[in-house]
Amino acid sequence: MSRVPQDLAESHGIQVEYTSEMGEPVRISDAAVHSLLAALGVDPDTGAKGSFAEAHHKPERACALPATVKGQRRWGVACQLYGLRSARNLGLGDFTDLADLAVTAAREGASFVGVNPLHALFMADAGRFSPYSPSTRSFLNPLYIAIDRLDGGDGVVAALRRESPELFDTLDGDLVDYPAVGRVKRQALERVFAAKRADIEASKAFTRFRAAGGEALAGFALFEAISEAQVADGGHAGWHNWPQELQDRTSPAVAEFAAAHADRLTFHAWLQFTAEAQLAAAQATAQSAGMTIGLYLDLAVGVAPDGAETWSDPSLTVNAARVGSPPDMFNSQGQDWGLAPLSPKVLAERDYRPLRASFEALTRHAGAVRIDHAMGLARLWWIPQDAGSSGGGYVRYPLGAMVDAVAEASEANECLVIGEDLGTVPEGFRGTMEDANILSYRVLYFERQDDRFVAPQDYPELALACVSTHDLATLAGWWTGADVQLRAEAGTQDEAATERDLAARRHDRVALLAALAKAKLLPKDMEALTLAGGADLPEALPAEIAVAVHRYVARTPSLLLTVQLEDMVGQERQPNLPGTTDQYPNWRIRSDVPLEGLIDHERFRAMARAMREERPNA
Repeated sequence: MSRVPQDLAESHGIQVEYTSEMGEPVRISDAAVHSLLAALGVDPDTGAKGSFAEAHHKPERACALPATVKGQRRWGVACQLYGLRSARNLGLGDFTDLADLAVTAAREGASFVGVNPLHALFMADAGRFSPYSPSTRSFLNPLYIAIDRLDGGDGVVAALRRESPELFDTLDGDLVDYPAVGRVKRQALERVFAAKRADIEASKAFTRFRAAGGEALAGFALFEAISEAQVADGGHAGWHNWPQELQDRTSPAVAEFAAAHADRLTFHAWLQFTAEAQLAAAQATAQSAGMTIGLYLDLAVGVAPDGAETWSDPSLTVNAARVGSPPDMFNSQGQDWGLAPLSPKVLAERDYRPLRASFEALTRHAGAVRIDHAMGLARLWWIPQDAGSSGGGYVRYPLGAMVDAVAEASEANECLVIGEDLGTVPEGFRGTMEDANILSYRVLYFERQDDRFVAPQDYPELALACVSTHDLATLAGWWTGADVQLRAEAGTQDEAATERDLAARRHDRVALLAALAKAKLLPKDMEALTLAGGADLPEALPAEIAVAVHRYVARTPSLLLTVQLEDMVGQERQPNLPGTTDQYPNWRIRSDVPLEGLIDHERFRAMARAMREERPNA
């Protein structure tokens, strides 16, 4: 295989050489360059040079930084919405739970409540539940609809309980049973719609919603209707396995299906109408409770290759590659996220309107949003078809144009933007983000200088600081090394690596206590522990240490601070264990404490009181 000239590859945005997170230069393979050019529609041997360099410019706009936040150090609670428990929900946290948590948190002094991505998944297959592998990022997951807040919803659920009590048997377990939740909520929603259909279709608000949604909403509703029909016939929810004539959005067969199933299109449009109304109500409730920011939503880095977005608009994504990450110190083979990358060429041809539209939909009912893997604004690790994760390479996007699209939506909706900039960060990226008012994402576990934790005063101001994230150990789990043991049990690392990591964690605990002591946050009766090399450290994380660690991060100048709900109640299990599928119950773990129990939960209130003292509302 001949070596492609570097200038040809880079003229099309392919980064032939990059710097690893360890600071080492890496050159991608010739095979990867060939495959990536082919994925971009360029012949490696005869293709003309591209114009990536000409398209690259600095951002011209900046994201919103409201006066209520600028110069005010705010804090909030982060949760996994699906995992919230309450006496009224149906085995899955919903939009009313989100509003109720916001009210509880606001009473404790929090300015926002953050959640996992709420994007639409696959309604016809509730077993596809990863919030980071959505069908589309432009619409919402209807399973988050609070059935009892719909007219007639309570009666419908009561009737279902009488007729089919077995449907509810597994809804109250420690793990979310998505198929069971899907069956119950789907039937309930169908019955409410059937009973109220005439009123729904006559509603001026619903008519306006469908008109405003235009072709995007119509295409999504059509995808959902075909998807459910395929599953009912024993097929698949994703379009890659549909009959050939239905795979083309513009085919006569699809048009015939739409005409014959107009009622199903109305149903799925109504689900979106209802979900958006309840999300808007949750934001209004949060702000009415005194939150200056309210909801803090999450934008996934991409979409599933066989979902509504790629079916409705196939040219917008590249089907010959997948998104992932390069090999690093945690994953020697890299990661394959199985997501479809956006086409840089088509994005540019459309003046970045698709990105702007996704971001506008996200920011419409939020005070802040987080961009998962924000480096995707500058480049993404593309994995060519038939290659493993390590056989990919970075494909670049015009950062200035991408940021401008995000900033336009942010400005229009007065919405803060946080960029999750963890992992392999390109040179100069954080500076560009800062200039555009996009907050950096600083995690205590990673904020280190040699063997020491970074002092609070050395965190940047334009940032969101936190102790942990959904992909990492909770503080209680980190203290015990539960995440290391989990990786060993899941088979994602060998015995030698496990022993190494456990030894490192013992050292890290002592280093953290030393940092707390230096900041005068370590309880007096524990100061001696830093001198004993960690030999006498308590096995379980003491509540007073958990509070001290969060005080440490709260004292940073960073504008925002998030505290995970899991850490507020002392939960050990983390929401997700990267690199696993069935080995760990990712995205299924429910909260140990129901919403109704938070108000009297000693650890929750102690943590909130500490955050309120460190970051009082102005």
